[in-house]
Amino acid sequence: MNPRGPIAKTSRRTTRALILRATHYILLAAGVFGLAYAGYVIAYAHTYQALEQSKFESVSPGEKRHPVIEGNAIGEMEVPRLGMKVIFVQGDSPKILRHAIGHISQTALPGEAGNVVLDGHRDTFFRPLRNIRQGDSITLKTPDGDFRYQVESTAVVPPSDVQVLQPSSEQTLTLITCFPFYYVGPAPKRFIVRARQIERLPAQSSLTEAPSHF
Repeated sequence: MNPRGPIAKTSRRTTRALILRATHYILLAAGVFGLAYAGYVIAYAHTYQALEQSKFESVSPGEKRHPVIEGNAIGEMEVPRLGMKVIFVQGDSPKILRHAIGHISQTALPGEAGNVVLDGHRDTFFRPLRNIRQGDSITLKTPDGDFRYQVESTAVVPPSDVQVLQPSSEQTLTLITCFPFYYVGPAPKRFIVRARQIERLPAQSSLTEAPSHF
């Protein structure tokens, strides 16, 4: 009998046990890191929203505005029936969409003739859109005034459908998010909300009310 046989088997079992234990700790550490990162992203988003809301509260009519450049906040979008209030920012990079909704730069700005297009994640700020319906009111509040829209339609389209980004001869608003809302992983389609501007109000106390909590 080869005395090395039992020793070799014991060594292999020990090695496998060490590998399994190491794998367990690596996966555990990855899970903890993932949870910590997710918590950081959520906390940062809430802090950013509160800070930008505070900035808007301090703006007075006639005060010089910040230029509309990538990363700068433009205003606040509110959907009263859904209890939804969120800051929207120029640009729609992944970094921006982690803490706000984004205004697609090539589209009209609130108050301009054309199609204002806002983009957001379905699992954060745009999650309430799953309950939006025709006739709902949407208000874009900016230092230059408040622009109220009425929802005319919703649709589900493939990501390749760029018609939703096309300019409009009227003052319209388009909201874009991924669909289905509860899909795990990259969602295969896009949920579209189309609305038409029905009212414009001058800059007023709506930006100087008590802070909203996000």
